[in-house]
Amino acid sequence: MGSLLSSLVGGNSNPALDIPDPDTGLTQREKMAVRRNWDIVKANIKQNGIELLIMFFEANPSHQRYFKSFRDVPLKDLPSNNRFQAHCTSVMYALTSIVDNLDDTGCLVEMLTKLGQNHRKHGISRQEFNDLKITLLKLLKKKLGSKFTCEDEAAWKKMLDVAFSVIFTGMDEDQGSES
Repeated sequence: MGSLLSSLVGGNSNPALDIPDPDTGLTQREKMAVRRNWDIVKANIKQNGIELLIMFFEANPSHQRYFKSFRDVPLKDLPSNNRFQAHCTSVMYALTSIVDNLDDTGCLVEMLTKLGQNHRKHGISRQEFNDLKITLLKLLKKKLGSKFTCEDEAAWKKMLDVAFSVIFTGMDEDQGSES
């Protein structure tokens, strides 16, 4: 009972949980934290996706120009725009795919490389991804409140850094292949 209780509250002292994955550098403890947080956020995936991108555009108004299907829609009208809702949902499912494949590095690398290639074709740069990281962390803090610990935030930052490095490699590879 004691080990069950300590694992539920995050007090698991199993040293195996702190061994970094040789491919991602993430420990099982970090992966568990990311999954635990994401399970809460993805329970309302569409609405949280809308909130994420509204926060993103509020903080970075110029980034809306990259989205031709809703670039001219006023910010206040975006939540009711079907194309915006669809893109928000796609972003959240992409994040879910990352979280779901943290233990399948081969699949994860292929997904993220393709994501980088696709976004580069639309003129998206590293800066937009880094801005999204900042906004996502703010959304997690807002949605999870005190359940989002400093350790959770560190795990998310590490996971996003790893994911974005693969995305950036995909962006760079695609750019190189067009030369």
